[in-house]
Amino acid sequence: MKLHPLNQLTHSQKSAFLGVFITLFPFFFPNLFQPLGRASPSMFSEWIAPKPRHVTLLEDALQRQTSVEVQTNLWSPLAFQGWKPCTMPLKSPSLPEKSRGYIQVFLDGGLNQQKMGICDAVAVAKILNVTLVIPHFEVNPVWQDSSSFEDIFDVDHFIDVLRDEVSIVKELPGEYSWSTREYYATGIRATRIKTAPVHATADWYIENVLPILQSYGVAAIAPFSHRLTFNGLPSHIQRLRCKVNFEALTFVPHVKELGNIIVQRLRYNATINQAEERDYLLEETDKLGKQQSGKFVVLHLRFDKDMAAHSACDFGGGKAEKLALAKYRQVLWQGRVLNSQFTDEELRTQGRCPLTPEEIGLLLTALGFNNRTRLYLASHKVYGGKARLETLSELFPFMEDKKSLVSEEKLAMVKGKASLLAAVDYYVSMHSDIFISASPGNMHNALVAHRAYMNLKTIRPNMALLGQLFHNKSIGWSEFQGAVLDGHKNRQGQIKLRKEKQSIYTYPAPDCMCRA
Repeated sequence: MKLHPLNQLTHSQKSAFLGVFITLFPFFFPNLFQPLGRASPSMFSEWIAPKPRHVTLLEDALQRQTSVEVQTNLWSPLAFQGWKPCTMPLKSPSLPEKSRGYIQVFLDGGLNQQKMGICDAVAVAKILNVTLVIPHFEVNPVWQDSSSFEDIFDVDHFIDVLRDEVSIVKELPGEYSWSTREYYATGIRATRIKTAPVHATADWYIENVLPILQSYGVAAIAPFSHRLTFNGLPSHIQRLRCKVNFEALTFVPHVKELGNIIVQRLRYNATINQAEERDYLLEETDKLGKQQSGKFVVLHLRFDKDMAAHSACDFGGGKAEKLALAKYRQVLWQGRVLNSQFTDEELRTQGRCPLTPEEIGLLLTALGFNNRTRLYLASHKVYGGKARLETLSELFPFMEDKKSLVSEEKLAMVKGKASLLAAVDYYVSMHSDIFISASPGNMHNALVAHRAYMNLKTIRPNMALLGQLFHNKSIGWSEFQGAVLDGHKNRQGQIKLRKEKQSIYTYPAPDCMCRA
């Protein structure tokens, strides 16, 4: 019998061969050794669903019985709090007799950062008595989204709502057509302002931008994110910012259409797949919970790769996940993540760790949401994908997202466009009975503000409390639920007045709201 060539090798030769194979293996299959790469997640950590970290709480949550009182309080709309929207200036608005020139801004970031930039741009135009050119959106470096202002927002509505206060044009007149993004990308230009400080005052713009406008007739400001102060501005400027945010900025018709489809299907229990089976189940179970029939809650599950890595927290994936997150964190931030100096215990007890899908599911259950709740998942990409969502799906079998409620044909209009997808989620969130976000962020802040402005119920997780509760491995369900309910009584949309240096885009009162 002829031996296989490998069987003829000595032990040392086999060891050497194995060593070469192990060395070369990563070069032939690099994706397996690139943990948390944006396009190629690690099969050793991200694709493997970690075991539930709060098994006892989860077992009790799956068998929970929610009282009628808790259900009634949960789904009841907010009582009137004595505040109403107030965006009209105290004096009649008027345009200057003559514009001092044209101002351009180039905005980066995601949807809600762009919205804040637009509001600030209108305010700066008003301060300087100049004409604003519809802002230019930079290509998002993370999601590679090239959507323009016109792709997301209704431009004509925007201009019309503000026509009595600020002059706005879609593009520069011919004599200034040279002032483009490409022009400023190829060299140092006298008409570009690159030095606008974060939270600049009105005086800074008058002293530094107005002279350029007087000399050239046009000025371009980039970067422009967070470049206008929240303090020391006249009340009519503050109200103008809110008028832009809550009234002038509306989404394009096809975003509204998609949003309305989702809202209607959530309210009337219609889905694309398994519609008949689910509708029957809902019909039967709603006999036990009339108070939530036709209602739904939106969960903004902010648990993406960047957040997981930047938090420096432990999410239960073992050593492989910790190493993968640490490597990814080093590549992106080169050691500039302050959280990495603390232990997981310290971070959690301080409320500095984002809630995992499992933890947000337990929070929702403790608050009174049950397995009949219509839960809409608003998120771009969840770290770990479907595997990470298994526990949340088990707790809330009627959890939906865009793909389960809208046909591929309809979604084609926004597919691959992160800002448009976020716009759809924003629209649905504004039409939900309750909104809750797993972790703070721009979307969370924007919706907290907008829903406060409209007096809508919005639950803000008490991160410090939850960090301590989840760290207590001996806590039982009754104690956990009691602490959650008590710790969130005053975190359900109650008006919080803006303090000095706080953002008007998170706290619209008292600048943009009046006592009724």
